[in-house]
Amino acid sequence: MITILLAEDHLIVRQGLRALLGSVPEYCLVGEAGDGPEALQKVEQHCPDVLVLDVMMPGLNGLEVARQTRQRSPRTQIVFLSMHANEAYVLEALRAGAAAYVLKQSSSDDLMKAINAVMNGERYLSPPLDEQGLTRYARLIESDADDLTVLLTPREREVFQMVAGGLTNAAIAGRLSLSRRTVEMHRSNLMRKLHLHSQTELVRFAIQRGIAPID
Repeated sequence: MITILLAEDHLIVRQGLRALLGSVPEYCLVGEAGDGPEALQKVEQHCPDVLVLDVMMPGLNGLEVARQTRQRSPRTQIVFLSMHANEAYVLEALRAGAAAYVLKQSSSDDLMKAINAVMNGERYLSPPLDEQGLTRYARLIESDADDLTVLLTPREREVFQMVAGGLTNAAIAGRLSLSRRTVEMHRSNLMRKLHLHSQTELVRFAIQRGIAPID
């Protein structure tokens, strides 16, 4: 039996995925989450075999959920669901710890193939992504030493994603229950680590890396 946690913020999509996963006798859906913090809470609660995770999640970006899941429940395999087919998003998802990346426009069979693949220790990219070559992705991932985002703390990554999404320091402080001064400190630290000097440079950097802003 493969235990699965489903993290998707759109209820109608989650209901469809619930029905799909429930139709497979070998799958056991142990929980659902509608936002990033809830997903992490349930990861710790259930330690599922597989986390099916939307890239765009409110409260905490799916990429950050993936990173923290790898720390909190290393045995959990992560299958990303996304509408984004460009290479930058796929690469960032794999860097965050995903074992599979499934496009939302794919067939239901693709999701089941992805789940079965990651449980066999394999990586899975839904077509047409696999046609671009897993070898190229693996080579890019091995260059993590050149990725300055690995220097950021989890909180700095959260602030980075929100700044990239156009949120002000005051808005970020409200979302994260932090003081504005603390947000300003995190923002200053992350820009120093990434060698960025303006909002324009930060947004350009995020786009180039395929780092999705938090909704």
